[in-house]
Amino acid sequence: MSAGELRLELDELRRLESLAKHPRVQILLANEIRNVEAKATEPSPEPLAAASAPAPAPAARPVLSYVTLGSFSWEQDNEKIRIYVSLEGVEQEKVETTFKPTSVDIKFHDVKGKNYRCAIPKLNKEIVPEKCKVVVKPTRVVVTLFKGSKGNWLDLHFKEDKPNMDKEKDPMSGIMDLMKNMYEEGDEDMKRTIAKAWSDARSGKTTDSMSGLR
Repeated sequence: MSAGELRLELDELRRLESLAKHPRVQILLANEIRNVEAKATEPSPEPLAAASAPAPAPAARPVLSYVTLGSFSWEQDNEKIRIYVSLEGVEQEKVETTFKPTSVDIKFHDVKGKNYRCAIPKLNKEIVPEKCKVVVKPTRVVVTLFKGSKGNWLDLHFKEDKPNMDKEKDPMSGIMDLMKNMYEEGDEDMKRTIAKAWSDARSGKTTDSMSGLR
């Protein structure tokens, strides 16, 4: 009940009390007046706090675009490799590096309004990530990689050795391919001779089955 309604009720009870003649009625009215007065003097409840609006979701991090730096020079000694990247306007605190045992990823942010990236996804051999470093100079960036084991690298990039298919190829397969071509392109005599040679080879004969081809 609101404060205004309580005041109206209290006024009505007091008016009835002044009109009451019977003592019992007067007592009842007096008790009710005290009850209403007590309610009227109670502090009004604090208004409910407005439900706090949910915190806005953090803005998604914008996806940065990078210019790939594929051209650089490098040199080595027995223990380390130095990569020289020609790039002006780089700030040391805006360089992001990711060194792993077999890969390097270096990002240069906000270089004259652009972002650059120099990455080697698979190195020729392993490095020691915790020792590697990047030093920014006025006209270039020097990346120092410490080798996992001493020695000379033939290349920065890993190159998988491809098996020599000629060495692994069955030496007889070349002869069989040649005979097949001769059979397909030859005349009837040639075909009969080659067919006999194949038959003799399968039967294990040791005679010179190719004499007819000479």
